[in-house]
Amino acid sequence: MVTGYARPVTSVPTRHFRLDANGPTGAAHARGHRPFAASGRRSPVAIDDPLSEVLHSVRLTGGVFVSAHLTAPWCIGVGVTPDDCIPFMTKPNHVIGYHVVIEGGMLVSLEGEPALEVRAGEIVLFPHNDAHTLASEPGIPPVSGQELIEPSPDGDVPCIRHGGGGAATRIVCGFLASKETYNPLSAALPKALKIGIRDGASREWIEASVQFAAAELADGRLASSSVVTRLSESVLIEAVRQYSSSLAEEDVGWLKGVKDPQVGRALALIHHKLAEPWSAQALASEVALSRSAFVERFTSLVGMPPIRYLTAWRLQTAKRALRETGQTVAQVSYAVGYESEEAFSRAFKREFGLPPARWRGQHAAA
Repeated sequence: MVTGYARPVTSVPTRHFRLDANGPTGAAHARGHRPFAASGRRSPVAIDDPLSEVLHSVRLTGGVFVSAHLTAPWCIGVGVTPDDCIPFMTKPNHVIGYHVVIEGGMLVSLEGEPALEVRAGEIVLFPHNDAHTLASEPGIPPVSGQELIEPSPDGDVPCIRHGGGGAATRIVCGFLASKETYNPLSAALPKALKIGIRDGASREWIEASVQFAAAELADGRLASSSVVTRLSESVLIEAVRQYSSSLAEEDVGWLKGVKDPQVGRALALIHHKLAEPWSAQALASEVALSRSAFVERFTSLVGMPPIRYLTAWRLQTAKRALRETGQTVAQVSYAVGYESEEAFSRAFKREFGLPPARWRGQHAAA
């Protein structure tokens, strides 16, 4: 089952459901001459899983940063920071923390929300990386988890050992992180999601991977990053699928769109080939709908027309490139699909209030 806390900006009740499986450079590029524009034809893109495709477009990396062995009574305050991810990647801009309960159980509390009970065989994720507390029972003052971490003498995963000697709980704490500043996936999710990994057809692979990671940790070794990343992505994808299926018919937003066969494929195409000179007609043709039917369907599910969504995602991607790379404004404009630097600069200023060069000067990465 997956349980979700509502985000503060919306009123969404807690829900329960089951887990089910399954830049170019150079003068010619700067001027916007595209190699694929001459023929006017577009090679078909095979996309079997729109949600996975969009997830890959935000380049998530997974890691495990602490193993905790706790005995009742106990309560710890947790806040996963970008610095916690540095052993696995360069410092990210966005973090999704999660806890896997291997043994026992705990109460998870976020400010302004009722406590969420998480038992062995369940995972709780925090799409917005909100600070939270984990406890054996209510009413216990929290101790900073950061202060309890014991570094591993051989450089492997640090450990927390804490509590009063009562009933045992064992958890593995990990993260999914991205250098993206804007992630449409996490932006559409609630503050916390609880996943029952023993439910549904995906349980065997997920549970086996959790057990593998836990065994590696128990032996003082860090599970391979490829296994942890795939596990983390799989858990997130399945949680998102089930959370999106719980949305009311009248809800609109990115999740409503990505689960729809036609609109989901269009979203994946946009993320997969952002610089392609997409039009509403071209996207409609890719998903086998008329232009009018496609625009109406996309707008009704996502909450904005397809070209407006395309523009917003291009500009978010450009903003990241301006801050984090040495590409010129012309190179960035081409990389995100603009034919001219002037058109890109106008659109960027309209969206963010400053032309690209001035915005970069004020927001360059440290």
